This record gives sequence, structure tokens and C-alpha cells, in this order.
Amino acid sequence: MVAAFTLYLNALGWSAASIGAVLMSALLFSTLLTAIVGPLSDHGHRRTFLLGYDLVQVFVAIVALVTTTPWLLVAAAVIGGFGRGGNGSAGPFSPIEQAWMAIELPVSRRGSVFSANSAVGLIGMGVGALLAALPPLWIGRTMGADDYRLLFLLPLVGALASFVLLWLTREPDVVVHADRDEATLRVHKAENRLLAKLVLANAINGFAIGLVGPLIAYWFAIRFHRGLLEIGPGLAVAFLISAIGAIVAGELARRHGIMTTVIWMRGLGVLFLFALPLVPWFWLAMLLYIARGAVNRGTGGVRQALAAGLTRAERRGLASSVQNISLQLPRAIGPVIGGVLFHAGYLELPFLLGAVLQLVYLVLYVRFFGSHPAARLHSRA
Repeated sequence: MVAAFTLYLNALGWSAASIGAVLMSALLFSTLLTAIVGPLSDHGHRRTFLLGYDLVQVFVAIVALVTTTPWLLVAAAVIGGFGRGGNGSAGPFSPIEQAWMAIELPVSRRGSVFSANSAVGLIGMGVGALLAALPPLWIGRTMGADDYRLLFLLPLVGALASFVLLWLTREPDVVVHADRDEATLRVHKAENRLLAKLVLANAINGFAIGLVGPLIAYWFAIRFHRGLLEIGPGLAVAFLISAIGAIVAGELARRHGIMTTVIWMRGLGVLFLFALPLVPWFWLAMLLYIARGAVNRGTGGVRQALAAGLTRAERRGLASSVQNISLQLPRAIGPVIGGVLFHAGYLELPFLLGAVLQLVYLVLYVRFFGSHPAARLHSRA
């Protein structure tokens, strides 16, 4: 859907601003769900939440398969998050997944395992983008709107497979401590201060991502006049290389700590983002997009691991929700602004703004969390 959904709406005759508005709505709905289910999951039943989400995904994929009625398609896209791009995560329910994994893992292993989990999701996105590029080969022509609709079979089958796997999985029991002594309240306030800093840094990063990330397939289409046959494989390679980046980030974090890993990889990502819109050739721009994805998305798992280490076990659903909401909410605004700028002919400006904001994010991230034990913990074993 990241590769194909915006191109599908373009084939239906939707404007860039309208496409951006749909993506914004999907991200806002995702944020609302995250705000509700993350804290609720701290009371247990995480598996039930995830099973319910997969059933909803099945339903909205069927709706998108059978109709092009605008209000139904928009509703399905908003609820299903089509095209919003989750960087391989479990969408609005990723805080539940992250909190569940944090319970199962000691602190020293979270960076590598969270990165491996991120890598698996990115591999799935890469395979999906590659499969989305196959229909143009089969039909031997540029895809029309009706051809794009068949691609909704992919999220339908994926949601069904995820439901079966989760049905066969059991979650551990968690004992929630309800202590309210003075020492506990001091820890509680210290955690809240850390979470407030996380909100500020992530808000800047989320807005930067939203300016171009959800619209990248559309940008390649209007900037270089290419179709899904060329864009799909490029995005597929980007996601697969990002999966390698996530594995590398996990290993670097294990050896050198999370903060050192984030500084070097995200710093390179800022440079690549500056250069991407300035090159005149499609494949060079795609190469820069692939390289940026490897270093930018690659740090997703280790940053999730750091966020999970900012609070005690009984508040990790809340911490993971804060991590995701503070990214998603400003990210939801980005596609509208980016879409308006693209429609006005400013095809470079959203990238340059995004690069500046991501540099500011990196500086704040280091300042806020550089001395935290979770950021410095590593093992050379």
C-alpha cells in the first residue's frame, strides 16, 4: 500500500492535496487508537487487542476491494491506514507489541531484538512493494484504477495470516504494582519528565517525516514521470535494505550503545535527505532514498528499545504510546503541507525542510537522553 495507494488515488483523479488529506486522516485516526489502546494494554489482554485489530484490517481491505465510492474508500483508508507507512511496525497497535516484547526481554537484549523485529516488518514491506509491482508486468501496460484495486488482496491475506499467528501465541502475565509511597511518586515524576522530553523531540521528527514520507511514491511519479513498475521495485529494495540497516543498528547498539548508533546513522540520514530532491536522475534519487531508509528506518528498533527503558514495566504501554503518538500526530500534519507544496510546484522544499527538522531532532535527542542508562548500555559479549 505504501508503493501503490497514492498512485491508485492519482489514477482515480484525486489531487495531491486530497491525497495528502486522506493520509493525514489515516495518521490522525492511528494516533487516536494508539492513545486509547496503549495505556489500556498495561492492564493486560494485549493479545486480544492485536487480534481485534487484524479482524478490522480484514474488513476494510474487503471494502476497498469491492468499491470505489469515495466516502467508503476514505473510511477504509483511514481505519486501515492504507499508504500511511508504518516502517514495518504494527501500526497504531505497535505500543502493545513493544510493551509485550519489553516484558519478555532483559534490558541488555532489547536493542538487538527490537531491531530484529523492526527488520522483519521492513522485509514484509519490501516483499509487499515488490508484489505490488508485478501486475504491470502481467498486464503489459500502465495500470488503471481497476487494476490497482486487486492489490488490496495483499493486506487482506496479510491480516488473516497475522490473526492466525497471534491466535497461536500466548502472552505472559504481568503483576501491576499499585504502590503510592513517596519514593514511587518521585520515580513516577522523573519518568514523566523523560516522557515530556520524548514528546518534544519526536514531534519535530514526526513532522519532518510526514512532509515527504507518505507521499514519496507520488513524488517519484510526478517528479520523474515513472509508474508503479519502476517505483514499486525501488521501494521494495529500500525496505529490504532498511531491514539490513535495522539488524546493523541492533548490532552497533549492542557493541557501542544506542546513542552512538543513533548519532551516526541519523546524521547520515540528514545528509541523504538534503541531497535527494536535488539530483536530476530517477535512479540516483531512488538510490539516495534507499540509503537514507537504511540509516533512518534502521534506528527505529533501538529508539523503541530506549523508549521502553524510560519507565517501569507497569507503565511501558503508556511509554510506547507516548513514543508513537508524539511521532504520529505531527506526522499526520505533514502530508497535507507536503501535498500542497508539491501541487504548487515546490518539489524540493518539503525535503529540505524535513532535513533541517531532522537535524534539530537529532540534537535534542542527544541532549535529552545521551546520559540515560538505557542509551549508554551495551555489551561486547
